[in-house]
Amino acid sequence: MKFIVRTFAFILLFFIQNASFSQVKNIGIPDIKNYKRSEYKGGTQNWSIDQDKNGNIYFANNSGLIQFDGSNWHKYSLPNKSEIRSLKIDALGRIFVGGNNEFGYFKNDEKGILKYHSLYNLLSPIDKENINLIWRIHIFKGEVIFQSFSKVFFLKNEKVTTLTAPHKFQFSFLVNNRLYFQDKTLGVLEYKNRKLTAISGTTVFNDKEIWSLFPLSNNRVLYATLEKGLFVAENGIIKPWATEANEFIKKNTSLGGSIIKNKFIILNSVLDGAIICDLNGKIIQHLNRQKGIQNNTILASFVDNKNNIWLGLDNGITFINENSPFSYFDYSYNIGTVYASTTYNGNLYVATNQGLFYHPWGTSFKDSPFMRVEGTISQVWNIQVLNNVLICASNSGALIIENNRVSKILDTRGYFGFKKIPDHENYIIGESYNGFSVFKKSASGYDYMHQVKGFDETTNNFSVEIDENYLWLKKNPFLYQVKLSEDLQRFDFIKKHINISDKFKGINSLQNINGKVYIQVQNHFFRYSVEQESFFEDKKITKLFNGIPTINTLIEDPAGNLWYVFNESLGVLVKNKNGSYTKNQAIFSNLSGNLVNNYISVNTIDPQNIFIGLTDRLAHYNSTIPNTFMTKPKAIIESFSYPEDTILTGNLAHKLESYSIPYKYNRVKFTFASPTYENQENVMYSYKLEPFEENWRGWSSTAMKEYTNLREGNYVMKLKVRNSYGIESNISEVEFTVSPPWYRHFLAYLFYLMLILLGAYLISVRVKLKIRKNRYYETIEQRRLYLEKESKIRHEQHDLEKEIEKLKNDKLQIKILAKDKELVNNSLQVVKKNKVLNGIIHKLKDIDTNILDETTKSEFSKLHKSIVKEVNTDKSWKDLEKHIKNVHFEFLKRLKGQYPTISPRELDLSTYLLMNMSTKEIAEIMNISTGGVELARYRLRKKLGLNKKENLIGFLMSI
Repeated sequence: MKFIVRTFAFILLFFIQNASFSQVKNIGIPDIKNYKRSEYKGGTQNWSIDQDKNGNIYFANNSGLIQFDGSNWHKYSLPNKSEIRSLKIDALGRIFVGGNNEFGYFKNDEKGILKYHSLYNLLSPIDKENINLIWRIHIFKGEVIFQSFSKVFFLKNEKVTTLTAPHKFQFSFLVNNRLYFQDKTLGVLEYKNRKLTAISGTTVFNDKEIWSLFPLSNNRVLYATLEKGLFVAENGIIKPWATEANEFIKKNTSLGGSIIKNKFIILNSVLDGAIICDLNGKIIQHLNRQKGIQNNTILASFVDNKNNIWLGLDNGITFINENSPFSYFDYSYNIGTVYASTTYNGNLYVATNQGLFYHPWGTSFKDSPFMRVEGTISQVWNIQVLNNVLICASNSGALIIENNRVSKILDTRGYFGFKKIPDHENYIIGESYNGFSVFKKSASGYDYMHQVKGFDETTNNFSVEIDENYLWLKKNPFLYQVKLSEDLQRFDFIKKHINISDKFKGINSLQNINGKVYIQVQNHFFRYSVEQESFFEDKKITKLFNGIPTINTLIEDPAGNLWYVFNESLGVLVKNKNGSYTKNQAIFSNLSGNLVNNYISVNTIDPQNIFIGLTDRLAHYNSTIPNTFMTKPKAIIESFSYPEDTILTGNLAHKLESYSIPYKYNRVKFTFASPTYENQENVMYSYKLEPFEENWRGWSSTAMKEYTNLREGNYVMKLKVRNSYGIESNISEVEFTVSPPWYRHFLAYLFYLMLILLGAYLISVRVKLKIRKNRYYETIEQRRLYLEKESKIRHEQHDLEKEIEKLKNDKLQIKILAKDKELVNNSLQVVKKNKVLNGIIHKLKDIDTNILDETTKSEFSKLHKSIVKEVNTDKSWKDLEKHIKNVHFEFLKRLKGQYPTISPRELDLSTYLLMNMSTKEIAEIMNISTGGVELARYRLRKKLGLNKKENLIGFLMSI
């Protein structure tokens, strides 16, 4: 029994989830993204849309085929440059297109580039006549069918056959695996077994253009006509579809549409955008120019693989994020920056920067703009329901709202908000621009009582909470602990805190959880103990925020869910029935950066209706819609290029094998894509090139990377994508090889090795020859050195002998000079002796011999004769003169050669001077006076040309 119950519950839950998953929200409008011609670089009109298995979107455009992969747009033209009116993609990835007198398909070549293959050229000349535009393409039972107004072409097994229209075709439709054609005369025809069979009763459409057929329940079929509205066929009876959707189409005309999960129908219009209705014809959503679409003429609509909607417009393309739990009220609903919202007496009230607005709120939400509450035209900070009274805090003061107008102005000072006062049931305290005021409940709502004394600081950006003991205020960087007097007239106690914990510094937020005031510091939650007069940590609450970035604001909604803000992002801890909490954070990532700082507004009416205030609109969030839309993104390396070639890897059906590029083109470029069309601005890429990079690059929205001057080797480019919900994709990669330059190629290295070996061999041979030659020359050199040494020794011996001889000569010369000196001295002694003897002779002459006896006279005569004989026979002087001339012959020769006019007497004087004889000695030798010697010296100096400063003897020695 339990098994049956569980199975039933599972099946019920499955159907509920699928119903929610395919649900189109009737509150607000989904997120809309418009693409202009300047972005997709194509023509204005987009007639048909389809999607391939990689998620790329294709558009049949006036200028050709447009491809979009989430990051980049590509355009492909037909050979005749014709517009494309229809397209369809088959399971093989072929993109069939139809234009004016041209049809065929685009298919990727080996480099991923879409190449066109024409089928028109396969037709016979007769079949080529009068084709005009191909308006519809269907893939039906193994055939690809191309339909124009005059003919239908069937492609099967690469062969084309033709079927001519009975009269004239309008359009064709594939519904519930059945193919229909509208003939202008025969009505709607069904194609079976290559035959056309008329559908009974459909000739009523002969004066109408049918643009689409939709399946309804109970085998009913809905016909959408251009100008006559919507018709339903049931059991062969065709009648107008009496619904509000039909009224819209009759008023705005229809250009067909699409169906969402067989639950909702998209109807395109010419004049007023598109509507989404249920299968009963009730309009759920109306999307037009006023709601954010850039053009009101919808030529085509398409539901992609995530149940989001693409619209092909008369001028542009629009993406609608339908498969999301979020919808929005923006400027088209008269909503600007939202500071607070609440519901009261069947209305939804929104506090904005332009006043207070309201909209009827009930079981059925009517799609219409919000209306301004009469009397509110300035900044509104808060709107609250206190004791069943709707009270507004605005720049104009504290206001009571009744019947959608200001019924009472409590105080004209600006207010930020109001709080109930514990233990004072009928009193509330208001936070004004310069302090606090007390209000009392009355029959007319509330009455202003008085301003609370003791605290009159400006409270802008304050967080205010009240418990049974204190009023707590947080204004960075302080926390104020304030106590109201019993009569509420003043603040009896004010204490300012900078830190409440020794371990954690600062104060991050002030909040009320389960009726208790908490102060949060770095995700640690503290309460105040009145008994201990200190703060203590509530570790149970703190544990809830483990792994969550440091929050700056926390709000508890009526259901007990904890909404928190961190880094301008929103998250929620959803309270379960058993008291535990479930973190839900990623789903709100699309709101990051759009929250109103310091004025976070979350209004939880019920799980299906949660309103969140944003800087430029009000968001509606349905938490019961499962997050199956948060799928893992796909990372695509769209292209891989280098200067010589480009490979569109994103278009390849199979993974690109390792590709080789020449070294001279070692500059590569990659472009990235991810067919993730929701919140594209938040799609991030991370990549790395192995082995060039070790770590992944930081997340970036840049969808391109270029590398230059890569060395040769094998490389792997890896890419991963993170979508707006923080979900990462699997890794996509492309392998390639940079070939080495010719001088670093394997064959080059082999050649280098051979050269090295040959070189080594030649060097070895040359070294051996060199060694032999060196040995020969070494022998020769040794012999030369030996001979040189021997010659040197001989030369040195000769020089030594000469030196010895010179020394001998010098010694001999010294001896000769000594002998000369000795000889001169002896000669001088002889001269002196002769002089003495001559003196004696003269004295002897003066002696009178007559007085001498004969004996004495005879002896005297003998003596005189012997002395005269001695003087006359002494040749010492002549020998001296001769000897001096012989010794100094070379000197006298050089002197006479240099000075030919020199006299013999001057030559003798020069010789005596060279011999370093004194003036007195020279005078004695030359037998002249010393004055005569000086005179002779003077004359000699003059003849030799010497000045007074030059030394005569030194000059003679230099000759």
